[in-house]
Amino acid sequence: MSSLNRRRLLQLSGSLALVAGTPAFARQDASQDWSGDVAILRQAWETLHPGLYRYSTPEQMTERLDDLAAAWRTPGSFRDRFLALSRVTASVRCGHTYPSPYNGGDSVVSRLYPDRALVPFRFIWLDRVMVVTHDDSAERAFPRGTVVRAIDGVPTEQLLASLVTLARADGSSDAKRVSLMEVRGDDRYETFDIHLPLILPLRDRARFTLGEGQTIDAALLTLAERQANAPAAVQPSGDTNPWTLEKGDDGIHRLTMPGWALYNSTFDWASWLGAVMDDLTGDGARGLIVDLRGNEGGNDCGDVILTRLTDRDIPRSRNQRFIRYRSVPEALRPHLSTWDRTFYDWGEMAQPDPERAGFYRLTRPGDTDEAAPIRPAGQRFAGKVVVLCDSSNSSATFGFAETVKDTGLATLIGTPTGGNRRGINGGAFFFMKLPSSDVVIDLPLIASFPRTPQPDAAIEPDILVPSTIEDIRTGRDAQMDVATRHILQG
Repeated sequence: MSSLNRRRLLQLSGSLALVAGTPAFARQDASQDWSGDVAILRQAWETLHPGLYRYSTPEQMTERLDDLAAAWRTPGSFRDRFLALSRVTASVRCGHTYPSPYNGGDSVVSRLYPDRALVPFRFIWLDRVMVVTHDDSAERAFPRGTVVRAIDGVPTEQLLASLVTLARADGSSDAKRVSLMEVRGDDRYETFDIHLPLILPLRDRARFTLGEGQTIDAALLTLAERQANAPAAVQPSGDTNPWTLEKGDDGIHRLTMPGWALYNSTFDWASWLGAVMDDLTGDGARGLIVDLRGNEGGNDCGDVILTRLTDRDIPRSRNQRFIRYRSVPEALRPHLSTWDRTFYDWGEMAQPDPERAGFYRLTRPGDTDEAAPIRPAGQRFAGKVVVLCDSSNSSATFGFAETVKDTGLATLIGTPTGGNRRGINGGAFFFMKLPSSDVVIDLPLIASFPRTPQPDAAIEPDILVPSTIEDIRTGRDAQMDVATRHILQG
């Protein structure tokens, strides 16, 4: 996405021009001074965030937070202020640092989704071209494969250039930023739906310019309609199995794993996945395709797969784990919540690191670090294995893709991952609620850093297979087709 980098000036000027056209209904004054929230954010980031200065200097972050405080002190709409905040959180260049609608409650969600303002279709970006994947319009005006060139006269390529500056991603992983600005139906709150109204206010209806220049006037959707039209969200609960296994007549087993976030699930995923892997040899499978497209991460589910592919120990990561604090300051604790009280005070698990000033080396009982490699287990499968990857793979799935690439235990097919080879932030989180605005910001607590210098880049697949507009139009799964041929050709 280097062309997006070259257009940074266009991104800024385009966003300002779009926001200047915000109609009165979207610019209701919020006169309350929220700058106190920025003071809390500043203290929390400077004290706790382990990746705050990975891509920025302290002086740069200070200037950005000063500008945010000024913006939040000035009367303006909630959307004006949320836009200013999004610019700052995105500037950290961390895929886990952002204002989350999932934890903000109804008051934040209602202000993020004003009335009928969402585009009436799902879509992806192909080489910066908006391509419809599913038509949700009342007019049935956007069949699969439709190219959308402009919305209310603003070129979609210009919209994308503005939107990616607001997206959370690690370092220069712009493919992840573009992916977040798609509407695929796999999130309860689509990132694009949150951010487009910040730069292009829409209400009730919009004018869409299509590929051949024709114009369609179509009704927009509410959040409720978006969610009702979407496929089942990847938010497993109870003991429901969120994954599917297909045993094809061609001898290939296809394991589809749209999500690994199983923290609230009682499904015994490790036993089920171990049995699936053990059965490959007994079933005489010719090969295995693990489909991780659209899967940002969650639990380290990929470890179970790796234990059945290796005949030797695999070092878990070439990265080391660090935090910025040992105990959370009392002044911050009322604004933080999490699922594990340990995160408030690491105690002896956090030891000052002599080689990285200002950081503590983290070692938790039972941690999966370089001292506890992934060991062979169960029935080893010696057949061909393919992992389908894409730019959504940015947390646990990024780590899995990195291990697969390093060991050669499977072939990566698809498009570049998210994440970053220079390390990512995550592993443990606080959810920080800012009291005046009610906005909740995800705050990662653990940073990984590679032992040796690495490029500011994601993981490249072994076989690059991008989709085309014709693939979308016809419903062809190009990545799956290539993976199948790769296995069958021996």
